[in-house]
Amino acid sequence: MTRSNADTTPSEPWHATPVDETFSTLATGEEGLSSEEADRRLSEYGTNDIQEAERASVLDLFLSQFRNPLIYLLVVAALLSLGTGFIPGGEPSYTEAVFIVLIIAANGVFGFVQDYQATRSIEALRELATPAATVLRDGEKQSIDAEQLVPGDVISLEQGDAIPADARVLDAEELRTNESPLTGESTPVEKATGTIDEDTPLAERRNRVYKNTTVVKGRGRAVVVETGMETEVGGIASQLGEADDRQTPFQAEVEHLGKQIGGLVVVLIALVVAVQFLFTLAEPTAILLVGITLAVAGVPEGLPAVVTFTLALGAREMVDRNALIRRLPVVESLGSVDVIVTDKTGTVTENEMTVTRLYTSESVIDLSESPSKSATDDQRVAANGNEERNPEVAPLLRCGTLCNNVEWTDDNEYRGEPTEIALRRIADEADIDPTGERIREIPFSSERKRMSVIVDNGEPIAYMKGAPETVLERCDSVLEDGDISELTEEKRQEILDKTQSFAADALRVLGFASKPVSDPSADADQIENGMVFLGLQGMLDPPREEVEDAIADCRSAGIRTVLATGDNLTTACAVGEQIGLDPDGALTGGDITEQSDDELGRTIEDVDVFARVEPDHKVRILNALQDNGHNVVMTGDGVNDAPALTQADVGVAMGQRGTDVARQASDMILQDDNFATIRDAIQEGRGIFENVRKFVNYLVSTNTGEVLVVFLGVLLGSLLFPTQFSGTSQALILTPILILWINLVADTLPALALGADPHADGLMDRPPRPTDEGVINTRVLVSILTIAVLLAVTGLGIFFYALNRTGSLLRAQSLLFTFIVVVELIRIQVIRSRYDQPLRSNLWLVGAIGVSLLVQLAVLYTPLNDFFQVVPLTLVEWGWIAIGFVVFLLFNVVVSRLNNRVFKSRTP
Repeated sequence: MTRSNADTTPSEPWHATPVDETFSTLATGEEGLSSEEADRRLSEYGTNDIQEAERASVLDLFLSQFRNPLIYLLVVAALLSLGTGFIPGGEPSYTEAVFIVLIIAANGVFGFVQDYQATRSIEALRELATPAATVLRDGEKQSIDAEQLVPGDVISLEQGDAIPADARVLDAEELRTNESPLTGESTPVEKATGTIDEDTPLAERRNRVYKNTTVVKGRGRAVVVETGMETEVGGIASQLGEADDRQTPFQAEVEHLGKQIGGLVVVLIALVVAVQFLFTLAEPTAILLVGITLAVAGVPEGLPAVVTFTLALGAREMVDRNALIRRLPVVESLGSVDVIVTDKTGTVTENEMTVTRLYTSESVIDLSESPSKSATDDQRVAANGNEERNPEVAPLLRCGTLCNNVEWTDDNEYRGEPTEIALRRIADEADIDPTGERIREIPFSSERKRMSVIVDNGEPIAYMKGAPETVLERCDSVLEDGDISELTEEKRQEILDKTQSFAADALRVLGFASKPVSDPSADADQIENGMVFLGLQGMLDPPREEVEDAIADCRSAGIRTVLATGDNLTTACAVGEQIGLDPDGALTGGDITEQSDDELGRTIEDVDVFARVEPDHKVRILNALQDNGHNVVMTGDGVNDAPALTQADVGVAMGQRGTDVARQASDMILQDDNFATIRDAIQEGRGIFENVRKFVNYLVSTNTGEVLVVFLGVLLGSLLFPTQFSGTSQALILTPILILWINLVADTLPALALGADPHADGLMDRPPRPTDEGVINTRVLVSILTIAVLLAVTGLGIFFYALNRTGSLLRAQSLLFTFIVVVELIRIQVIRSRYDQPLRSNLWLVGAIGVSLLVQLAVLYTPLNDFFQVVPLTLVEWGWIAIGFVVFLLFNVVVSRLNNRVFKSRTP
């Protein structure tokens, strides 16, 4: 993006330009831009995005479909088919060559379509995950996509925000940013207004904030001066694009499998060619055709396309279940998760706070539908009156509504944090007038556990809210019946006891205090010391109805849930017990700090609830679990949660209340902030992995069986039927065209349908998959080999029986060809039966099998049989196929039962 309007470029660097000159140069002001002007500038300057490194073109994406060992093997087979014409007495096999090329092309086109759709899906995910920006438009605050920002926009910045553009600071309240993506320095940088010398180094420009950096503390406003490629990080790819193109574990495994198959086929070709050349009288052309056939038989042509289709389908299904996957490896990781570390607010609770209980002047006022026994009738309704009628409660409620950043929107709704909305709502219901001009704010942070503001309403008064114990530490007096008295140890303990009583009922409790101040610009500690304690407000955030069942489902699936919350121990235990966790032995962040890594590693296995947890405590919890061999999901929403989200096996950010930093650090985003969605995502991930395992078993066992049929058939045929297998170039068990047709009709279509298989009911009744277990585990490998051997034995039995009875190699080939197709189409249900899935549960599969059978009949009984060089089968011959299938099925059942006994695994 290049500026086309020279008038918006200042004569000096932006950081050296006074604010009024900046406004003048940008043709903007304190009220920001109008919508019309913003639209005009957007068309002039372009969107506020970073142009990433050039991606593969559509042509490159198409050509990439042909860059793998399996395709190379087919290309060699096609060339060899033409090469038979150069052998004395041989003729080029144009039909085989053309058909192989068509299969390669069809596979490439299908793979290209799927990859292109997957690329579009990832782009859609990027758009969904684009950070939002709070901007002044038409004099009103609006939340817009950061890409829509233009120079001259006035933006608001809060703790946890990702800064959306380069901007000049207009005002700052304890504003600090992390500029490590730009400077490499992780220490937060304090921001301020004013001008700075034009030669000031980048890292010291205190009145500038930069795109792709983050607000770690405080709040402020800034005017956008540069967007998109004109920003300081314009040459750096955006964080969202860094990991999307990484190869997933399964893709790496498929690539490795392709190389193994290619190597095995080459070895078998060399072995068969050597045996035929040394011990039989086969012609060179026949030997070459056997090599071509083995090459074709060993390649599972549909595997790359089916893999891409299944992963793309799985990603779409995840989004439908409110789990936005940012990195594809999460699909595999979810299948082996065995611990979920979750926060409380909004994830296991509704995130809709309501003040239900007050404590002031040694009285408890219950506002809930079920009042406490200690509250009188007058106290129950006291908070519903106005200030004149309610002098005891008014100071407490006024503090809550003044020490508060909630805004009232044009839609007559509150906008802000749920806790502050609850405080504002109860004050409004009591007709508390929050008058006064705020002249300073000392922001809340996880370290301070409190927030203070100074409001001028005739005289400057400081108001504080925060964790009750933290607020009490700053108080030396208490307001009782309108009078200020000394805060004795007995009164202090009484307040702490009431805090515990509130928390035992799963209430979130905040303490409130105030005092007049003489110097609003004094040091924060000086302002916040010597406060007058006003009282407590207890807020209820009830657990989501579905969370208890979700945790129970996870427990059945061998997945343990751990609650890590910033609330006090009593509240954390009460909420934990309500959602089905064991509160016994619960620890606090202080306990974590006191324990060594070894001690925490031992105790972590028996603790379900952690309270007063700070971000560094989350990291220690995570490390302890991972050191014990667990695969951990970690949730988070704050800027300080980013380290834990990054280190977790699956980092999960909140889509609604999560900060931009947390979302960028995560692997998965919960679009509804609901714990139950984590359960659903794990279930979906397990189902996707299970479908992958099904079609890999299906495809690889088929191709392995075909290789054995060709390999063993040629060797046995040369010994048992030397006449048919020595002097003719047609001495093949199956021709390359027939094998390609089997792979296309009997394999690819049903395998694609398997990718859309519904998930088994017992998915969440199985233990997690071991982290080191691949798609082809020992059990699947044994299944592949036994199926391949059984297919080869029964198929060759029919082939040689027909060859002996009829003396026709063409008829024997036709029988074997049809037998393999029929067995493959019916065997797919044998694989699915291990997962307790009836055929009717996947109508796509039923349709794929039906289409494949109809096409096979067309090949046998229409003029297509001349092209494929097969003959129509008689009813008697269909009877031979039926007998062979029954034998195959019986042997398969016996081997499957032996397999089950040997492995004794609940996972198919």
